[in-house]
Amino acid sequence: MMKRKQWFIIGVFLLMIIGIFGFFLKNNYKLNKFGNTNSTSMESIKEYILNLESYEAEIEVEVHSNKNQNQYKMKQTYKAPNVSYQEILQPDNIKGLTTKYDGKNLSIENTKLHLSKIYEDYPYATENNLWLSGFIKEYKNNQNATLKEKENEVILETTVENTDKKQCFVKTLYIDKKTAKPTKLTIEDKNQKMLIYILYNEIKIKSSR
Repeated sequence: MMKRKQWFIIGVFLLMIIGIFGFFLKNNYKLNKFGNTNSTSMESIKEYILNLESYEAEIEVEVHSNKNQNQYKMKQTYKAPNVSYQEILQPDNIKGLTTKYDGKNLSIENTKLHLSKIYEDYPYATENNLWLSGFIKEYKNNQNATLKEKENEVILETTVENTDKKQCFVKTLYIDKKTAKPTKLTIEDKNQKMLIYILYNEIKIKSSR
């Protein structure tokens, strides 16, 4: 009887180990895939990012102008091809301000002031400079976009020209080689003056690659 009990305990223990191992493999496949910097190519990381299906992120944003510098903390959720949600976490005076886009209509809400506004048939919600998806779209459409590697980072860079206003912007996305997750996105003018700096504090990505 004692031997049977011992074997039963051992069997339960083995099943627990197998279950935990299976859960680990299922939830960490992407991390393992990009965890070995020796075998991970720049191209594979680039394709992983460019084939983005969805992401959730908490970001810090610095917006630079000639007169001042404004800082924000935001939460973003995106699902391809164009569904998005963004919430302001800081500063306090606009905390709770949200923008939601369902692929057709854009709604802007302020929960503190109980105000809301809906823009119907609004096609540009996810094309502004604060969205990772916006950068990806511009990178894909630029034949001169570059890919390079520096120490532990893969760097995607694209140049966006505004012919009407005669402006030129350089947008650069920095990606950690081990995790394949973006760490920051910068936007500079043609004179390398910083315009927007985005730091990805937390980000979860789902990709088709």
